[in-house]
Amino acid sequence: MPSTPGVPHQALDPPQVALSSLPPWLWALVAVMASALLNAAIGPVAIPPGIVVRILLSRLPHAWIEPSWPATFTTILYQIRLPHTALMALCGMALGGSGAAYQGLFRNPLADPYIIGVASGAGFGAVAAMAAGWPETALGLAAIPLAAFVGALITVLFVYNLARVGRAISVTTLILAGVAAGSFLSALTSLILLITTHELRRAILWLLGGFQVGGWEPSLVMLPYLTIGLALLALLGRPINVLQYGDEQATQLGLNVERIKTAVIVAASLVAATAVSFSGIIAFVGLVVPHLVRLMWGPDYRRLIPLATLGGGTVLLMADIVARVALAPRDLPVGIVTSLIGAPFFLWLLHRARERKFDG
Repeated sequence: MPSTPGVPHQALDPPQVALSSLPPWLWALVAVMASALLNAAIGPVAIPPGIVVRILLSRLPHAWIEPSWPATFTTILYQIRLPHTALMALCGMALGGSGAAYQGLFRNPLADPYIIGVASGAGFGAVAAMAAGWPETALGLAAIPLAAFVGALITVLFVYNLARVGRAISVTTLILAGVAAGSFLSALTSLILLITTHELRRAILWLLGGFQVGGWEPSLVMLPYLTIGLALLALLGRPINVLQYGDEQATQLGLNVERIKTAVIVAASLVAATAVSFSGIIAFVGLVVPHLVRLMWGPDYRRLIPLATLGGGTVLLMADIVARVALAPRDLPVGIVTSLIGAPFFLWLLHRARERKFDG
């Protein structure tokens, strides 16, 4: 099947499936809003989705809705459920959008937001903060996401500078340096866990995507970084399309290849590092969601990045629901759920790609 005009076909892209004549962004927006509503409604104290909507509408100006629900519902919703839902939605959107951008940058559908060491750097920073007992100081629990963010950015800067030769950036060297840095930092993280056993459980929970700071503060802190980073990635959709033809042809078409690469790396890494800092390491969202978007709406990065952003929010919100109800009243780390679901799905994609190559 021919690919979208002007957009090269990628090896693992499954056949495009036309859903309907409705705009793709409308499908994605409805999906993320519906999953957010379910996420806010489901928990130890179930709040019917209709009541959730009425509680939200009652806060609007000039809304005359008589409260017919217990006062505890409002407290639970605004102080616990909605902050958690907002955090999950933002983290999922960050992982989906940055994953799509990295796949376009590396022209490789196997790329994900952690490919150049973001996760390993963040994990090392967070575990080091726990081992040092920083959360018990004046910084409070903010020390963990702060240390994770700093660790992720330092790792990305190191890998980026290592891959840069003059003004050019070698994508192959960038990937290899990211793998090497990630392995080294993962080894250091394991060493810290062996030495500092008193923080073992909390560190493992963070590494499995089970760490979330309560309240609205994390979402408010994340919002400016994600808004700037994801907006920049969305604007870079057309240049990323051109990059699919290769550096030489993209240059001939008038694209400043190295500047675009740098912009994508900076924006995608900022977005991914911000998400990991507050949610822990959540696998497969940034890898699988762009594939789902390609399956439904094609490989044009002008649409792929915004739709993968919304799709990432939907997928992580739904995975979070599964994590809360699977072993209720205990909560699973959401990273376990995304791995259990994402890994088989990705293996299925690889199997389909293999069959298509063989049949072709």
